Amino acid sequence: MDFRRLFDILPYQQARFPNKVALACKNGIEWKRYSTAACIEETNRVSAGLMALGLKRGDRVAILTQRGSPRWNFLDFGMQQAGIVPVPIHSSCSRKELMFILNDSAAQYCIVANRELLDKVKALQPETPALKGIFTLQSLPDAPGWDDLVALPTAKYLETLQALRAAIHEDDLATIIYTSGTTGEPKGVMLSHKNIVSNIKATITLIPADYTKRAVSFLPLSHIFERMVAYTYMAVGTSVYYLDQQENVMDFIREVKPHYFTAVPRFLEKAYDGILEQASRRSLLLRRLVMWAMAIGESYQARGSFRPLYWLKLQLAGLSVFWYWRRQLGGRVEGIFVGAAALQPRLARLFTAAGIPIREGYGMTETSPVIAFNRFSPGGNRFGTVGIPIPGLELRIDTPEGQEEGEILVKGPNVMMGYYNRPEETAAVYTEDGWLRTGDIGRIVHKRFLQITGRRKDIFKTSGGKYIAPQELEAALRSSPYIEECLALGFQRPFATALVVPNFSLLRNWCEENDIHWTAPQFMVHNHKVELFLAGEIERINQELPPYKRIRNFHLLHEPWSPETGELTPTLKARRDVILEKFSKEVDALYEQSARN
Repeated sequence: MDFRRLFDILPYQQARFPNKVALACKNGIEWKRYSTAACIEETNRVSAGLMALGLKRGDRVAILTQRGSPRWNFLDFGMQQAGIVPVPIHSSCSRKELMFILNDSAAQYCIVANRELLDKVKALQPETPALKGIFTLQSLPDAPGWDDLVALPTAKYLETLQALRAAIHEDDLATIIYTSGTTGEPKGVMLSHKNIVSNIKATITLIPADYTKRAVSFLPLSHIFERMVAYTYMAVGTSVYYLDQQENVMDFIREVKPHYFTAVPRFLEKAYDGILEQASRRSLLLRRLVMWAMAIGESYQARGSFRPLYWLKLQLAGLSVFWYWRRQLGGRVEGIFVGAAALQPRLARLFTAAGIPIREGYGMTETSPVIAFNRFSPGGNRFGTVGIPIPGLELRIDTPEGQEEGEILVKGPNVMMGYYNRPEETAAVYTEDGWLRTGDIGRIVHKRFLQITGRRKDIFKTSGGKYIAPQELEAALRSSPYIEECLALGFQRPFATALVVPNFSLLRNWCEENDIHWTAPQFMVHNHKVELFLAGEIERINQELPPYKRIRNFHLLHEPWSPETGELTPTLKARRDVILEKFSKEVDALYEQSARN
C-alpha cells in the first residue's frame, strides 16, 4: 500500500506498522494515547460531524490553536477526506489579520483551542459574514465543543465518505495556509495533496525515524514546517507526543524522552542562554569547566582529519558536562530538525559536539515547505549551510554576471498551486520559464550545499554605495549571549546601525557580578556601564566584519519583541516595517547623534 493523499497516511500506517501509541497528549496529568486504529475512528467521526453540518467539498473551515494535538490531526484529516479545506491560522495573529483570513477564505466554521481564542473570534463575527459558527477544543459551558462537532459515522455516512474519498485526486487542493509575511496582507498559499506528499516522500529518507522511535511536537501545526514533519513521523510509524498548552517544554521533553523533535533557532539560543545563566550561579571551578567544554564544542568539525588531542578533549567534555545536557533532553535525542530562521553555526557545532545532533534545513510555505536539508549520513552535513536540495527538486541560483550569489529559484512537485484569490501575485512570483522565486539570496558552497546569505527585499544600499544583507549582521550580533533581538539598519544611510533588545536575564547576572545596582529594564538600558559593556560586545563582533558592514551606533530597547506585540511573525522573523515605524524616532536619533560626533 502507498499513500498519494494526506488522509491516506493513517491507513498506510495501519497497514504497514500499526502503532499502539500513534498520537498522544496530556489530559491534565493523565496521558491520552491513541492507537492507529483509534486515530482512524476519530478522523471518521470528524468527517461525519462536518458532513452533518452541511459542509461539502471545497468549503473552508479554519483551525485556530496555539499548538498541535491529536485532535488537530483528526480535524485536519477529517476535513481533507471529506473534501473540506482546512485553513490553519496562527494564534498570535492580530485582530486585523484574523478578520482578513476568515473573510478571504470565506471560512464557514472556526475551531478554536480555548476561551481566549473563542472570544477573539466571537468579537469578529459581525464583520465575518461567511462564518456560521465556532467550536472549541476546550470544554466550555457556553460554547459548542468537541462532542458537538463530531458524530458517530453510520453505515450511510461511511458509504458517502468512501465515495468522497475516492473522488479526491492527488492534485486537488488539500489546505490553504496564510503566510504571515513581514509586510503587507497575508497571502493564502494553496497546497495540493501532491505538493505536501511529494515533500514527505522526499524527506523520509533523510530522517532516520521509524516505528520504534518517539517524537515530541511543541511548535504550532499552523506552521507548515511542523505540520509536514508530523505527517512524516506518522508515515514512518513514529509515535508523536504533543505538548499540552500549559506545560513547560523542557519538563515535557524530559518526561517523554524523545528521539526527535523540530525547533526554531530561538529554542537553541534560549537553551544556550540557560546554560550560561546556570553556569554563572555555580562555583568558579564549575563555571570554568562549563566554559571550557563549550569552547571545545564550538570548535567541533563534522568532517575533516582525525585530531587525537581534540578527540580526547571532547570525550572529557562529554563526561564532565555534555552528559548533563543530554539528560535534560531525556537522554535519547538522535536529532533536532531546525528551520524557519537562520541558525548560528556555532550553536549547531556545540550541540552536535555534545551528542545532540542538529540538522538545519530551509524552505518556505510555498514549497510545502522543505527545499534543502542537512543529512544524517556521513558527509551530508555542513555547519553554516541549510544542506543539500531534496530529491526531486530542481534548484538554481539566479546569479548576476560576475557574482557568486543570487536569488534562489526552485521547481518541483512540492511547489504550490498558487495564492488563493490572487492570480496576479501568483504570476509575479514565477519566472517566465516557470521557476518559483523564493526571494532569498544564496549560493552553492562545497559543490552541493546551499548557503543563505540574505533576503532580496531586505538588502539595503548605504549612501556610500555598499550593499548589505541585514540578516548577516543580525546573526553576528545575536552570537553574543547578551543580545536577545536586533535589527540592522542602513537603507540610504551612510553606515549600518542597529536596534538591540538585550538578554535581560544574563545582563542582570553580569550586573550583579560587577556590583552594578539592578532596577528594571527600562532604566538599565540607559545605565552608562551597561551601554559601555554592550558597546564592547558589539565592537568585538565588528572585528569579524569588513569595515563597511560594521555597526557604528546602536540603541537599546527595554521591551522584548514578540508575535503578540507585532514585531515578530509567528515563526519569529522580524517584521522590519513594523519595527522601523514603531522606533522611527530612535533610528533618526542614532544618525543625528553620529553626525554630531
